[in-house]
Amino acid sequence: MLRIFFLLLLLKGTLMAIEEPKYTVIQKNDTFEIREYAPFLVAQTEVTGSFDEMGGKAFRILFNYISGENQQRSNIKMTAPVIQENKKVEGQKIQMTAPVIQDIDATNPNRALYSFVMPEEFTLETLPKPLDKRITVKEIPAKRVAVRVFSGSWSKKNFKDNEAVLLNALKAAHIKTKGKTSFARYNSPFSLWFMRRNEVMIEVK
Repeated sequence: MLRIFFLLLLLKGTLMAIEEPKYTVIQKNDTFEIREYAPFLVAQTEVTGSFDEMGGKAFRILFNYISGENQQRSNIKMTAPVIQENKKVEGQKIQMTAPVIQDIDATNPNRALYSFVMPEEFTLETLPKPLDKRITVKEIPAKRVAVRVFSGSWSKKNFKDNEAVLLNALKAAHIKTKGKTSFARYNSPFSLWFMRRNEVMIEVK
């Protein structure tokens, strides 16, 4: 089922056409940009495994949630190609958004927190409650982040290389950071590697 979903995403285009969190660019150069994000909601799950394995595990858990495995019984109009599994739908289907955000545990590289950004139409009170206890929903407060956009594979090396470029550029610009870096993916796995939009981001003071 996931393979069919990704193939449909490829035919429809990339996730860049899907709703994203709202932000304002307040500074930009050839290496990075500084964004001011408004608050947004996410559904999160923590998984373990290798860098390459964790994404697939987390996606299946979170995709099932937005496909109907939640406590809400009503239906909403779909604006993205989310495909229902061949079983009874437990609840409300939720529009697919971008990006999928990966936060690696600073103390354990084989553990990471993955987040699906929720559509802007929901609040914490109206967002369907997950049936899977591995999923939590929360609001990410407004924040200012430095972001480096890059293409290519989702390998650990590509992420680390661009993380180093971002952190070194921020240090050279005397911009102080807080917390750890996050890795954001905007495209389906079937998109061509050189056409993917990836981002590494970190909050700045």
